[in-house]
This record gives sequence, structure tokens and C-alpha cells, in this order.
Amino acid sequence: MEALKQGADTLFILLGAVMVLAMHAGFAFLELGTVRRKNQVNALVKILVDFSVSALIYFIVGYSVAYGTSFFVGAEQLAAKNGYELVKFFFLLTFAAAIPAIISGGIAERAKFWPQLIATAVIVGFIYPFFEGIVWNQHFGVQAWIKGLTGAEFHDFAGSVVVHAVGGWIALPAVVLLGARSNRYRKDGAISAHPPSSIPFLALGAWLLIVGWFGFNVMSAQTLDKISGLVAVNSLMAMAGGTLAALLVGKNDPGFVHNGALAGLVAVCAGSDLMHPLGALLVGGVAGTIFVFMFTLTQNKWKIDDVLGVWPLHGLCGTWGGIAAGIFGTQALGGLGGVTLGAQLIGTAIGVAWALVAGLAVYGLLKVTMGLRLSQEEEFDGADLSIHKISATPEREANW
Repeated sequence: MEALKQGADTLFILLGAVMVLAMHAGFAFLELGTVRRKNQVNALVKILVDFSVSALIYFIVGYSVAYGTSFFVGAEQLAAKNGYELVKFFFLLTFAAAIPAIISGGIAERAKFWPQLIATAVIVGFIYPFFEGIVWNQHFGVQAWIKGLTGAEFHDFAGSVVVHAVGGWIALPAVVLLGARSNRYRKDGAISAHPPSSIPFLALGAWLLIVGWFGFNVMSAQTLDKISGLVAVNSLMAMAGGTLAALLVGKNDPGFVHNGALAGLVAVCAGSDLMHPLGALLVGGVAGTIFVFMFTLTQNKWKIDDVLGVWPLHGLCGTWGGIAAGIFGTQALGGLGGVTLGAQLIGTAIGVAWALVAGLAVYGLLKVTMGLRLSQEEEFDGADLSIHKISATPEREANW
């Protein structure tokens, strides 16, 4: 029976890893559909190469930073218990690799290729797993301190803060230090729209992320005996809430509608194992509203050229999700309990502060030493031709 359980758990978490791996195709197509045509190839290449760098660095360094497990042992040890620890690494790698995928969307269309890969290695090798270990592996006694202070540990079941808020808040200084795309904000005060190149590809990316998210959330149980249908239905309701709120507040804009679904899913991650489905619906609805309002504010008023809106989507909606778990996870509002608002506020604040400082340090240092931005000519030609020497539709251009 024990051997059967080990095999079942290994298969369970492997399926989760594959589903979250598919989400990276979602990141790629969401960015591809949002950027202009001359940057589509770059969007696809970045996500795959970032994932590959993440896989290598998380295997060598990052997983050990978070969980103290080294893979520099014999294959016999690695294969123990059906190789469960290896597959757990694969599953958690897909979470870690989401951080550079998130950042990629914010700095799209004008960022140099190699400095971002260096940033990926530093973020996935140390910055992300350092906070991951604090929240999910009891490092440095932070969770015990929060529990002693508030009566409960900081609860983040599937990473509203650990993954999404951290990714979004690292991206914010990267976007600000990089500066807006050329001609995005003109001297006369006019704003160039730079509309998405393909709504169908944007929608495909959103759908791939939505489907894979059920692996992201449900399989965060990590063993078959802890699987919860509550997590699945809460994820579904939050997605619906985010979609409908973005539809209404965003006045039927297709970009807002598809990102609204993602906003709801970002926000529900932390408390998806605790909330009542109606609470999850409301959490998702608030997240969809946050995304539309803050994306519009950052782009049009503050003139922060965050191409995919990753700070509002992941940074702010992830922050809201961490806090919301302490509200809608309580028994008073139909949840299972075991959380406090105070613990959620403290844990979320620590994650946001760590990500913001780390993002400033990494991208600030890279800007000073290597530079972050393509030249004006390279940006005008597009990242596809400047970096990869080919466009998304070379056969069409050959006929012009």
C-alpha cells in the first residue's frame, strides 16, 4: 500500500508539473499577442530560454536554498520513493520560472536579451527561493514569529504572494528603470496606443494559463490524500468573478476581459483551500476591478509603460490575494478558519518589501554595468530582427 501511495503521489504531482509547464506557453502567447508584430519572435524565445535557465539554476542552487535538498547525490538516492523528490522539484520549478515569465511581459519590446537572462539566474537562484523557504519551509523562524504575534502563520497555499506578488513587485523597478517604449509618451502630452498585435493570440495565452492554473492551485496539495475539490471550485469562481468584473469595469475591452480572468486566479491562490466559493467569487471580482483600474492609471496617468500590466495583474492582485485569505478564509465569512488578517498583512508586506528591494538591486546593478535597453535603432527595428535576425512573418516581407 505504501508503494502504491508513493507511486500515486509521484504521478499526481507530475501531472501538476506538466499542467503548470503548459502555463508557460500561456505566458508566451499572452505576450506575443500583446506586443507589436516586430517583437513577437522575441516574446516566444524569451519565455522558453528563461524557463531553461530557471530549470538549470533552480536544480543547482535555488531548490537547495528553499528546501535544503541537494541533487548532487547518486541516481539511486534520487530514484527513492519513485523519484518523488525529483518530481516535486519539477513542480516547484514551474512556479519559480513563472517569476521571469511575469517580468518578461513588463519589460517587453525594449529590453536587452542577455542582461535579462542574468537577472533570471539571480532571481530564480536566490531571490525567489529565499522567500519561498521562509513561507513554505519555515526558514529563519519567521512563520513562528508571525504566529506568536498574530495567532496564525502566514498562509499562502498556492502562491498569490510567494509567486505572483513577488514577480510583479520585482518587475515594477525593472519597468521604471528601463523607461517607456520609444514614442509611447510624446512631448506634447499625447499617448501613442501601441495596440496589441493579435487579440486571438492574447486570448489563447489567457486560456492556456486558465487551464493550467488548476494544476497550479489544486496540485499545490502535493500529495493525493490532500487534494481538495474546494480548491478547484474556488479557482473556477474567482476566474469567473475576475472576468465579469473586468468586462463591466473595462467596458467590454477584450484585453481587460482576458486579463481579468487571470487577475481573479492570481488573487485566489493564497486562500483557495480555505474560502467559500462565494468568497472566492468576490475576491476574483475585486481583483478584476483592481487590474482594470490600476492598469489604466499606471499607463495613462503615471506613464509607467508596463506592457502587459504585470505589476497591476501579479503585483497588486497577488498582494490583494494574500490579504484576502485573511478575510474570506475566516469562519466568520464562510471559510475554514485557521488564518488571521494580521498574519496575512505581515507576510504579504514582507514579500512585497523583499521583492521591491531585490528588483531595485538586481536591475539597478545591471543598468549601471551592462545596460538594460536596446539602442534606439534596435528598438525601432524591433527585437525580432535586432536580436534574433528574423521576423514572425519573413515570407511576407520577402514579397514586399
